[in-house]
Amino acid sequence: MRISAFAAVLLSSAALQPAIAAPSTGDTMMMQEKTPQALADLFADWRQVAAPERKQGVPDFSAAALERQAEGLAAMRARLSALERSGWSKRDQADAQLIEAEMNGLDFDLRVARPWGRDPSYFATVFAEESDVPAHEGPSADVIDLFAYDYPLSAQDAAELEARLRTVPVLLDDARTYLADGNARDLWQYGSRAFNGQAAALDELANGPLEMRTVEGTKVATLDGAPASLKDAVIAARDASRDFSAWVKAQAPSKTGPSGLGRENYDWYMKHVQLVPYDWDEQLTLLQRELDRSLAALALEEWRNRDLPQLEALDDPAAYNAFAKAKMSEFIDFVIDSGFLPDKPYYRAALEAQTLSYIPPEKRVFFYHVTALDPWPLYSHDIHWPELARLKHDPEVSAIRQVPPLYNIYSFRSEGLATGFEELMLQAGLYEDAPRARELVWIMLANRAARGIASLHVQANEMTLKEAGIFHSKWTPRGWADPESDLVGFEQLLYLRQPGYGTSYIIGKQMLDEQIARRTHLLQLEGKEAPLPEVFKSILDEGIVPWTLMQEE
Repeated sequence: MRISAFAAVLLSSAALQPAIAAPSTGDTMMMQEKTPQALADLFADWRQVAAPERKQGVPDFSAAALERQAEGLAAMRARLSALERSGWSKRDQADAQLIEAEMNGLDFDLRVARPWGRDPSYFATVFAEESDVPAHEGPSADVIDLFAYDYPLSAQDAAELEARLRTVPVLLDDARTYLADGNARDLWQYGSRAFNGQAAALDELANGPLEMRTVEGTKVATLDGAPASLKDAVIAARDASRDFSAWVKAQAPSKTGPSGLGRENYDWYMKHVQLVPYDWDEQLTLLQRELDRSLAALALEEWRNRDLPQLEALDDPAAYNAFAKAKMSEFIDFVIDSGFLPDKPYYRAALEAQTLSYIPPEKRVFFYHVTALDPWPLYSHDIHWPELARLKHDPEVSAIRQVPPLYNIYSFRSEGLATGFEELMLQAGLYEDAPRARELVWIMLANRAARGIASLHVQANEMTLKEAGIFHSKWTPRGWADPESDLVGFEQLLYLRQPGYGTSYIIGKQMLDEQIARRTHLLQLEGKEAPLPEVFKSILDEGIVPWTLMQEE
């Protein structure tokens, strides 16, 4: 079925309903007993305040509604500050800090970012695929997850989905008013893309079948057996998405203002919302260092492998699919046998569900250039999916950590861990019999460093998105990142819309390194062994929270 009633209340926030199923009511009661009741109650109330008011079934971003939300925020801040915290564990204290960071995120949106008035993509609300992180990347006015339903639809689900989709034309009509004074040039220049994708997904749903990626594998959606009124709602939402895309495209040439939030605002956001201890300048230094390191490491690998044959892509789809399946099986065995993940069926299933299929050369964007030669680097990044499966099958003891943090506060933890796991697997010996594939790990790392550097310059209004794409492409080895590709455009737009997401892969990876270093060093000072898989497991056990809150525990 869909997300539970508990999750619908707790996560009705505009930015981020979860991409994972929430716990049952019984699980929630159990978790709240382990979280101080006053803190659990505050969290549930806060998430209702964080959600926008709704008018006629759609989010309301009118001046009066936003003023009332600001008043609610002030009241919640005061309530959080007044909580009696004696007897709290370090984890409870960290959970309170996480709630405060979310409050700072809403404050930032109300004062600075104002996505409802600047960012057309904010009003793209229909999602076909589950994200590989706890919630959808980037802010959205609302969330309608097509993948969250079971198909064929029950009568109840069909009625609910129809009601949700009928809000799409209404919201997009309202958005024209909210965006009337928007002048952020790049957000408009690239703003029609999300609605083209939304319209395409709705068109596939209307005409069937629509294939969607989830943590449990590909889900196929059709409207077979559903009432005709649902298909009418799907088509109306599709047509409204197409019309809005055309409107944004027509408006874009008149937009001339800056799109980045500036260094000062970026620094505040990092410190008070993302809980990252590095400002704009420090992040630039760290990313440049990682770009240099990855390129130097690639050069060394290529020199060491100079007498070995180059990797060749398989041109036969059946042969590639068999290859990719075998590589996934080997990867899962390695990760589990090495002790980095316990041998649980849902971990294996979550990884197996991400087994790649053949992509023809003309459709290969950056990651598919890598995986055409060897899928292991991307399979390593897929550590995301076992984490999502764990949230579903083995819920967190903290009600606050069971659900995704708002404002993508998870990004440095989730993306950093997944990026770091790519190199961990390389150093742990995964590629002992595939030396040429080691080169691909460094190419992946260089790509992420280059696009992160570009994203910093965009936030500082020192590059346009087009210039960022060119830089991103220039510093990605082997010419595999086409600046005109949909992928490069999507990535740089996301990093503009969500400050810090572009740097989270590299900075978060370095913060993972810091966690490993501190934990192994402490064990060694105590005269204990510090096997890396056990240390890694201790990090996973903290849950998906900012690295800095782990350190404080």
